Amino acid sequence: MIQIKRVYEDFSESDGYRILVDRLWPRGLSKDKAHVDEWLKEIAPSEALRKWFHHEDGKFAEFRTRYLAELKEKKDLLEDVRQRAKHHRVTLLYGAKDTVHNQAQILLEVLKG
Repeated sequence: MIQIKRVYEDFSESDGYRILVDRLWPRGLSKDKAHVDEWLKEIAPSEALRKWFHHEDGKFAEFRTRYLAELKEKKDLLEDVRQRAKHHRVTLLYGAKDTVHNQAQILLEVLKG
């Protein structure tokens, strides 16, 4: 099972294996408080795409298209997450305030295929 959660939300044992899918470490959050098992910044949107999007809702459709194109080059990383999810609950963590328009939503859609 794969789910998403904002990294700033309280940690729960039911989260299972927690993977941070942001390119940057979440502001103001210590590593102890984050309870991150793996920081998979390589699967996050590229630095250029992240800066271009800047979490502007009006750009989300184009951001989604561009991020999906980037993810086509990361099949091995996607498969690693899928394999882990076959045996453990996986929670993809993201830092964005917007719980709808973010890369974790897109990543979850791709991983669930």
